[in-house]
Amino acid sequence: MIMEYHKPVLLQKTVEGLNIKPDGIYVDVTFGGGGHSKEILKHLGNNGKLIAFDQDNDALENALDDERFLLINQNFRFLKRFLRFYGYTQVDGILGDFGVSSHQFNVPERGFSTRFEAKLDMRMNQDASLSAYEVINQYSQEQLKAILSQYGELRAAAGMARLIVAAREQEPIVSSTQLKEALGRFLPKHRENKILAQVFQAIRIEVNQELEALKEFLLQTQEVLKPGGRLSLLTYHSLEDRLVKRYMRNGLFEGEPEKDVFGRVEVPFKPIGKFLLPSEEEIKENNRARSAKLRVAEKL
Repeated sequence: MIMEYHKPVLLQKTVEGLNIKPDGIYVDVTFGGGGHSKEILKHLGNNGKLIAFDQDNDALENALDDERFLLINQNFRFLKRFLRFYGYTQVDGILGDFGVSSHQFNVPERGFSTRFEAKLDMRMNQDASLSAYEVINQYSQEQLKAILSQYGELRAAAGMARLIVAAREQEPIVSSTQLKEALGRFLPKHRENKILAQVFQAIRIEVNQELEALKEFLLQTQEVLKPGGRLSLLTYHSLEDRLVKRYMRNGLFEGEPEKDVFGRVEVPFKPIGKFLLPSEEEIKENNRARSAKLRVAEKL
């Protein structure tokens, strides 16, 4: 059964960013519904190869029947390990479309969306031990405050953490509805959806260790990409985009690179052009596109 996935955001531009060679080796680290992978395969010849990663078991239902294609059921933070396992040390391009897939948002029991009454879950890898339930019911007040502040960028993080702890002392917070009720004081009607989206984002990032995984992945791309190889990466919120932008610019997540005695700086990548945003037409067709940002860089 093919799972229902929306059309990928900035599909053509993201694939164009790879500057595909027909006999090259490419990696799609966020396979999902296979939209980007199908487009990459259109540009590959008989000797080309596409390796895809996805930790979500649901994505396996979408595997492509093509001898040039390999799907690895793993998190992209293990990029180098599994490429080597299958005999690949360097590749010509890597594509990543980060964030939650439309499919994950639209399946109520996965617990990603604020629209549904659902158990607190939010695991992209359904075999992982940590879910949103553990975060909400077992993390300390200080830990909850830090997550809501850093990953949700919520000013009221301290007060929200206090309300969550008070509510769970009465009974475990099992569902999204209970969580909304616990946070009621901080959810004015005119801003409820926006604030809840920030709360859910914060919990989801913690559950899936998204920023840590992104950092680990980016650090491996230096070694995995051939000189002249391309990174084409789509992000959906400022925390991800900041990491990608800084890494593409100078190979670091914080600070500035050191200069040699001649004042020169060695950096691993050269950004290609400016970042790209979806068109108004694409945003109308696909609401998820509204926050997308595409950045492309070439390995030096």
